[in-house]
Amino acid sequence: MLYFLGYPQNGHRRGVRARLMRLFPCSTAKKPSASNQNSVEDELELSAVRHRPEGLEQLEAQTRFSRKELQILYRGFKNECPSGVVNEDTFKDIYAQFFPQGDASTYAHFLFNAFDTDHNGSVSFEDFVMGLSILLRGTVQEKLNWAFNLYDINKDGYITKEEMLDIMKAIYDMMGKCTYPVLKEETPRQHVEIFFQKMDKNKDGVVTIDEFIDCCQNDENIMRSMHLFENVI
Repeated sequence: MLYFLGYPQNGHRRGVRARLMRLFPCSTAKKPSASNQNSVEDELELSAVRHRPEGLEQLEAQTRFSRKELQILYRGFKNECPSGVVNEDTFKDIYAQFFPQGDASTYAHFLFNAFDTDHNGSVSFEDFVMGLSILLRGTVQEKLNWAFNLYDINKDGYITKEEMLDIMKAIYDMMGKCTYPVLKEETPRQHVEIFFQKMDKNKDGVVTIDEFIDCCQNDENIMRSMHLFENVI
């Protein structure tokens, strides 16, 4: 159930990491030449893009990425999204590469909304690296806050059983034939019933951020999954 928070099981770590590297070929790029290193255009390459990202210094201060890592991420992001922003359809196409054996479109929709923090229908480079910084380098508290926001589909500060079920169904659709044994149709609902009862401590029909974090912090498997991708970049 580690996919409960969108984190893969240990057995999938290597495969997903390889796909991450394929999605961002510049993350394994050779060292840039000296002239490129000293070039502002090489750092941000702003002239050809519609959306101008914040300066590297500001992003370095706001994230847990180094200047060099931000340069690498920006080149990869620009390769996939030359306009400087990614819309939902493009995001779904990119994310589908992670899970070719299933249908990742619904989960990618929810994930896109979690990255699109200002809800303007697009994910900028800043949106992307801020979310990625939390997922890869954030504290447990930050990662759980981010996961809660993912599950809180209507952003009202609570997770309902229906919202949890929508995410869970999307995760199982995304996994496709990856699950063994093959899951029955009622499996997502059964898992949601178990987790929701566990999380809804006061039995009021909704899960608050405090209930969510408290339950996750007391789940050994979820806590282990928090550290899977800390060194992926």
